[in-house]
Amino acid sequence: MPKTAIQDAQALASRLVGARLTATPLARYPGEAPTDLASAYAVQDAAIAMWPDAVAGWKVGLIPPDHRAAYGGERLAGPIFAKQVSLASDTPTILPIIRGGFAAAEAELVIAVGREPPADKQSWSVDEAADYAGAMYVGVELAGSAFKGINDFGPAITASDFGNNAGLVLGREIADWRDARLDDVSICTQIDGVEVGRGTSANIPGGPLAAFSFILGHCAARGIRLAPGALISTGAITGVHIVEPEQDILIDFGAHGAIACHTVDAGQSKRAASA
Repeated sequence: MPKTAIQDAQALASRLVGARLTATPLARYPGEAPTDLASAYAVQDAAIAMWPDAVAGWKVGLIPPDHRAAYGGERLAGPIFAKQVSLASDTPTILPIIRGGFAAAEAELVIAVGREPPADKQSWSVDEAADYAGAMYVGVELAGSAFKGINDFGPAITASDFGNNAGLVLGREIADWRDARLDDVSICTQIDGVEVGRGTSANIPGGPLAAFSFILGHCAARGIRLAPGALISTGAITGVHIVEPEQDILIDFGAHGAIACHTVDAGQSKRAASA
């Protein structure tokens, strides 16, 4: 990559990371927007290096159908950081979000990497990927960015800012998931007690293992090691549901349990912590 492109990626990454760390909303994308996924992932790589935490896994998101030809695929990826992974409990999980930025709750199925895939294999079938999949869990992805318009200007902008990820809540493990009839499980998302979405794992194109096979090839192409235990959030099942601070989220996975969350103002929380 030319030196000027590297410098541009570093500058963009610094602004995006700074806004997240200070919970400062961005009215505009903070620089010249990347126009392809290679440029977007260069910004993402730079931002990962700046972020004060280790990567615990990866979220997989869908590229809108009208952008897939131009961007060469149907999925994109972003890092999930260790300190932003929470375990669901009987009390609602607190989700800090940036007021004035973007935040959404998504019902997900999460696959843990079972064994380390070969570093040089960039093309995977679903059957091949299945051999490297470990446990499966129900989960909630917190999509989030300081930039409110992160999803409005094309996949490259979305990918550049951590793929629009801000956290993951891990729920109950699905026992014997390979034999379970996951497509038969109706999943319901409620915001403040109102149903906002319902669906099954069939809403993930190709199913969760298709998203898992994508991330194996994607990480190999970027030279990223996928260690056993890495968590792969495979895609929104009931939709992308916008949330604001001080809202209650309940995602019911039927026989596989429910996850409750409560959103708070990240900036207010930071100010209170430093007072």
